[in-house]
Amino acid sequence: MRKIPPLASLQAFESASRLNSFMRAADELHLTPSAVSHRIRDLEKHLGIQLFHRVHRSVVLTDAGRRYAKEIGAAFGRIESATQQIARVGKSDLITVHVVPSLGAQWLMPRIARFSTLYPDVDVRVTASNDKVALEDGSIDFDIRYGAGLGRAGVETEMFPPEPIVALCSPQMVKGKSGLKSPSDLPQFPLIHSEVNLYGWREWQGDHAGVALNLVRGLRFDRSFMSIFAAIDNLGVCLESMLLVERQLAAGSLVLPFGKEGPRIECHTLNYLSSRARLPKMRLFRDWLMQALAESPSLQD
Repeated sequence: MRKIPPLASLQAFESASRLNSFMRAADELHLTPSAVSHRIRDLEKHLGIQLFHRVHRSVVLTDAGRRYAKEIGAAFGRIESATQQIARVGKSDLITVHVVPSLGAQWLMPRIARFSTLYPDVDVRVTASNDKVALEDGSIDFDIRYGAGLGRAGVETEMFPPEPIVALCSPQMVKGKSGLKSPSDLPQFPLIHSEVNLYGWREWQGDHAGVALNLVRGLRFDRSFMSIFAAIDNLGVCLESMLLVERQLAAGSLVLPFGKEGPRIECHTLNYLSSRARLPKMRLFRDWLMQALAESPSLQD
């Protein structure tokens, strides 16, 4: 238990020291001057030290009172500032989500508005990078990773549903007699490589006997969203998860030259502390995220 004087006495002292008057402090606090004087005397007794010199009808802080007033005034100022900030925010909770950039930009961000509509008292802060994060310090609630989970004691890891990996290109690339129609046509077209993906063109070639690709040439990116936009710009054929291109397929800026069929790979994981799993805000976001994944067109059987 904190060893602090009664709040009412501190409030009377802070007001009187700031206004240099028991009378003005009484007006500010809607008290009588005698009530303010009584509270300050109680505070002096509690501290065992005189805080004000009483000179006729005026009061002057003692040296000790001046030092104490500086600290108490600063403390009340911080309380006032914190109160104003939380009143402006008007939200009960803040969820901080760290996510790999491509999934964040291509899938999560377009859906955040839905979460905010459903749960207006909860704000979401999203940070995107491939950096490792320390969930244990409390600054991040959820970490959405590409590949394996964090694999640490005290951390819950849930796999996203398997994601179809498909070839994608611009509509222009499939047009005409010389357009891309089947896997056997692919060696005639430039490839776009996402270098950090779990499943790339080398693995695709292994699954398509008789199709020999030039794996040395082609644009290379370390972010899937860059490969996707290069394909939209008609710079080649990319190989990506359908989860990342739902909007582009719906808009027609990308097409599936070989159809929707492709290997299904467990690509992403949701990671969070076991000790925080039962918090209402954690359960809200986790359940919403899993429902959104279940409703994603690209993940439907």
